Amino acid sequence: MEKYKLGAAMRLFFLFAGSVMWLGIWLTGISTVHWILFMPASFFLVAAATGICPGIIFMGRLTSKK
Repeated sequence: MEKYKLGAAMRLFFLFAGSVMWLGIWLTGISTVHWILFMPASFFLVAAATGICPGIIFMGRLTSKK
């Protein structure tokens, strides 16, 4: 699992992107925004906090040559 850890630059990018998405959700109105937008905003912040991004792991395995 150590090989899937994100670097500092990628973690900072996910933190910034997730924060901007949550700001947009808040400014639009929590009850107005469709529920599907909450998923990537939350996943970005989880990836920034833990350093592990399941989307990158999945796409890496999907596109790797064996």
